[in-house]
Amino acid sequence: MTRADFLRAQRGVRRTTPSLTLEVCPTPEEFAAGQALRVGYTASRKVGQAVERNRAKRRLRGAAAALLPLYGQEGNDYVLVARRETLTRPFDGLVADLAGALQATHARLGRSKTGGLP
Repeated sequence: MTRADFLRAQRGVRRTTPSLTLEVCPTPEEFAAGQALRVGYTASRKVGQAVERNRAKRRLRGAAAALLPLYGQEGNDYVLVARRETLTRPFDGLVADLAGALQATHARLGRSKTGGLP
């Protein structure tokens, strides 16, 4: 994903939880062909130094790997934004936050096929 993709996602549907912010928007048509969904990760300096930002993004990647293959919807771009609590929240809580954010954003997009999210 490029900077333009992150900025476009920022204008999409956003859901904030204690440990992350999820931004979702439709994938542009030039990238939609052949790709199921696209995911991006970001952490600002508010999260901490480079080591902490990298750790936060690794934790977000792990949570996304657990849920997005099962509950992500084709034709969407997902951006996970780290928050300071991403570093200290237990991993189960991080996954639960992402599950709740996915449900809320899909419902807002009018595509709530996420029935059995944990």
